[in-house]
Amino acid sequence: MTEVRKEIRNFAIIAHIDHGKSTLADRLIQRCGAIAEREFRDQMLDSMDIERERGITIKAQTVRLTYKAQNGRIYELNLMDTPGHVDFSYEVSRSLAACEGSLLVVDATQGVEAQTLANVYQAIDNDHTIIPVINKIDLPAADPERVKAQITEVIGLNAADAVLVSAKTGEGIDAVLEALVKRLPPPEICREAPLRALLVDSWYDAYLGVVTLVRIKEGVLTAGLKIKMMATGAVYQVDTVGSFTPKPQPVAELTAGEIGYVTAGIKSVRDARVGDTLTTEKNPAVTPLPGFNPSIPVVFCSFFPTDASAYPHLREGLEKLQLNDASFSFEPESSAALGFGFRCGFLGLLHLEIIEERLEREYRLNLITTAPSVVYKVHLTNGTEQDLHNPTDLPETGRIAFLEEPWIRATILVPDTYLGAILTLCQDRRGVQVDLTYAGTRAMAVYRLPLNEVVFDFYDHLKSISRGYASFDYQLDAYQEGDLVKVAILINGEPVDALATIQHRTTAETRGRALCARLKELIPRHLFKIPIQATIGAKVIARETIPALRKDVTAKCYGGDITRKRKLLEKQKEGKKRMREIGQVHIPQTAFLAALRTGKE
Repeated sequence: MTEVRKEIRNFAIIAHIDHGKSTLADRLIQRCGAIAEREFRDQMLDSMDIERERGITIKAQTVRLTYKAQNGRIYELNLMDTPGHVDFSYEVSRSLAACEGSLLVVDATQGVEAQTLANVYQAIDNDHTIIPVINKIDLPAADPERVKAQITEVIGLNAADAVLVSAKTGEGIDAVLEALVKRLPPPEICREAPLRALLVDSWYDAYLGVVTLVRIKEGVLTAGLKIKMMATGAVYQVDTVGSFTPKPQPVAELTAGEIGYVTAGIKSVRDARVGDTLTTEKNPAVTPLPGFNPSIPVVFCSFFPTDASAYPHLREGLEKLQLNDASFSFEPESSAALGFGFRCGFLGLLHLEIIEERLEREYRLNLITTAPSVVYKVHLTNGTEQDLHNPTDLPETGRIAFLEEPWIRATILVPDTYLGAILTLCQDRRGVQVDLTYAGTRAMAVYRLPLNEVVFDFYDHLKSISRGYASFDYQLDAYQEGDLVKVAILINGEPVDALATIQHRTTAETRGRALCARLKELIPRHLFKIPIQATIGAKVIARETIPALRKDVTAKCYGGDITRKRKLLEKQKEGKKRMREIGQVHIPQTAFLAALRTGKE
């Protein structure tokens, strides 16, 4: 029998980057007295050092708050703070699946941005009740009425009763809490049904093993119970159940409608799949809960340890990070130049950067990172089709019928002052305009763009030419045939796998020249000349030469006739020729990363 848990509210905070989600979460935690003032710090729910340094949320975090409302009743509020950046949208989708409602935070000075739209549409897809919250009303440039009109016009939500707050000063926080208990629906539950709990997140703890975050949909979960993972069939005995307040707090039981954590001595990373359903071994549920759609990586690159003996350590680090971040995938690969490593898939360049930094910090690994690439579809002359993750795996030209590349549908919101420069940038990147509309003084441009042109430095250029005012969101659209070629880099006549890329024929030469010029600056001089060449097939499209370090072999030759000096110089020339044939060129790691930075300046 279905009943309603009237005292529980499960909600997520969604917004564009820097609109104040984490600060609002801080104020709600303080107002509900979840933590002593002496223990409080800003960005309370951003637990990783990297989140605090960059000022961004990477992982969705949950906290249980107790609130005494004006009507005298005590409510349990389960808050989920979500990331704002497009690269972490999978975190947002998982958090929304565990809640019934959302607080949509919009900056009173900036208004509706691209990621505001993307997140609110995800909340609507999850049948959420949405409460608009207009933040930063204390700023001189704040214009709440304009932002209310924008929310109604652009998103289609009625913003007449939007809550006005300043998360920085604490103004309006009581109004937010009252809106939560009055306007959000309580969860519908069934206590008597067999246990079904949705596995929302999981992470590795050095002492407890795998810790899982669950939303109980039906039944009751207690310590000592034997649970079964419905996808893998693995069985474990529950050690502890609890909630975050925001510190881990063990509780006697988690009942339907609640969000909490479970530890069960899970050692294997593969047994705790995000999106799986937990049930009891004795009285299992018949059908699992609908999980999450698997994330589709859009950017691929390879990680190789600088020390070959660190390969097992790298595998262990990747497995533990994948447990914590289900949107990231990896598979083993090997390279003639770099040895054994892993080919990894990411949701974007920032995602790649964060994973790389976490591997280096948390697991003390020194890595070589190859140039990022997207997944192409290769249609062969024999009628078959294959996915191409790594440019070095491209078949011979004679076997290829045609290549297809992924295209995205991008939404760009920008003040109309900068619109001309944005449209030029999109045209330069082979973009096709789909739509252009206005909301007040802001333009919303919708473009179809090849993903290959976006993953490298598009976002940096967009922010630069719009003085930081443009916002950008995208989703994969379709694959489309393109005139694509492989640009290979030869250093001292040897191909370097890590620097090979696939480019559109119209931009291949420009990119090859830029990369050769950058490598000339980055590779240190040796005792012999080093040619750097960019090639398409057998054709060299760009070349730079690093001059040899010159040693003065005639320094000790005092006096005598010129033939003595000539003999020494000829001897040196012979030595350099021999050295060029057998010499090893040391390429620093910065040279591999340079492939990211060679955009149109």
